[in-house]
Amino acid sequence: MNLYNLTIRIIFMSQITIGILGNFSLIFYYLILYYRQCTLKPTDLILLHIMAANAVIILSLGVPNTMSAFGLKQFVNDFACKLLLYIQGFGRSVSISTTCLLSVFQAMTISPRESCWKGHKARAANYICCSTSLLWVLHMLIHSIFFVYTFIKRNSKNVTREQEFGFCSIVGQEEISESLYVALVVCPEVLFSVLITWSSTSMIVILYRHKQRVQHIHSFHSSSRNSPESRATQNILALEFYFMVFYAFSSILRGCITFSHNQYLWLVKITPLVSLCFPTFAPFVFISHYSIASRLCLA
Repeated sequence: MNLYNLTIRIIFMSQITIGILGNFSLIFYYLILYYRQCTLKPTDLILLHIMAANAVIILSLGVPNTMSAFGLKQFVNDFACKLLLYIQGFGRSVSISTTCLLSVFQAMTISPRESCWKGHKARAANYICCSTSLLWVLHMLIHSIFFVYTFIKRNSKNVTREQEFGFCSIVGQEEISESLYVALVVCPEVLFSVLITWSSTSMIVILYRHKQRVQHIHSFHSSSRNSPESRATQNILALEFYFMVFYAFSSILRGCITFSHNQYLWLVKITPLVSLCFPTFAPFVFISHYSIASRLCLA
């Protein structure tokens, strides 16, 4: 065993351990909070769904790839392989869409009274539960199309190539399935990423304008860098940067695996590591961003 394989194993084990502890800790925290209060804030409800989607990604992507890194190759059959890929894609889509929902809802919440969102703030909070549930059902149905399609076309002679995923491999299908995947999965993910960028930028602009308006009430000796507006802006920038970098990078790597005719072993191993970064460390970003740590102490 060389240093490269040892490093891959350590990173996979660290990601799984940290990700499971972080996501399930927040899930249990929100469940306890709901049990005590019989209700959750809209932001807390969205975060609960994000943590659940991240847990699905870690269990379906991290565990099989960790087992593969420790020497177990092709240990699942064709049906289990396609099922794991279905769960991975389904969890990824839910995570992206709910993160987008969180960002847009926050932008609506902190928008000034004279903005175009003034008539939608109260109604948006009432539809959060319905929206999050709809996202789960919608992505489940979309990804089930490809899950069923692979079995319908498994006897087709129009196959292209074999795709290697470390823990299993599948035979590539027709170009129509790839076009359908781009239309139903890739394009919505790009749209969600654009909405996240737009809403985060809007929040930064709103907070900056608010900072300029209330700057005269800040103490003369207080640093503007430590003002609440500056800290909130920095947190939003950190969250947006963290999300966009890892998801964009993982999307590029996934695209290289999907559309490349040459399978590179290093690419197959690196892609899951990058894809697990946001689900693994997102709970700690959210704890910092939404001051959950203080509420945990109170609980």
